Amino acid sequence: MPLDRPPTRHRASARARMDAADLLTAGVDEAGRGPLAGPLAVAAVILDPARPIRGLDDSKKLSEARRETLFPRIVERALAYCIVLVEPEEIDSLNIFHATMTGMRRAIAGLAPAAQHALIDGNKLPPDLPCPARAIIGGDALEPAISAASILAKVTRDRLMVQLDALHPGYGFALHKGYPTPGHLASLQRLGPCALHRRSYAPVRLLLDQGRLF
Repeated sequence: MPLDRPPTRHRASARARMDAADLLTAGVDEAGRGPLAGPLAVAAVILDPARPIRGLDDSKKLSEARRETLFPRIVERALAYCIVLVEPEEIDSLNIFHATMTGMRRAIAGLAPAAQHALIDGNKLPPDLPCPARAIIGGDALEPAISAASILAKVTRDRLMVQLDALHPGYGFALHKGYPTPGHLASLQRLGPCALHRRSYAPVRLLLDQGRLF
């Protein structure tokens, strides 16, 4: 079945591209650092001050229904947004920290119009960013643009994991989205890792090591 991969870029209107430079601040956040399976999703969003969006908050504090309601509003009203996925193979190659930094850099670079400043959730800044940036601990609950990025990343990843559940039945991806719940760990023990699993994460790595030993 075809998968609904996220749009990599949203081009703003000519009016938006002519807005003042001091409005072009991007919020950046990710979803999916903790799961044992599936990609990491990273989003960057430049909000339009002339088109405010009520109810923005850290995506983890919002219900699924509320996130789904806000997603199209953000997409429609933002001056620009970019959503990128970092696949499990690259996460295993880089480790999750560097994969997150790489995804953030790609998301900011994918904005059109380009961001002239970025606000990044967390306490670390990716190297080689295309614009000045500031890291904000808990920024997804403090800065509307980061909240918007958090919602885009979370909804995109959750939708994808639901689709991937049909391609990899038995693991329950539609329910737990790849996080290490008791049900996921039990299915992992029963079925072994699938192509979506992150080989560098301890529960998956231990199973693979056991398979090589016996």
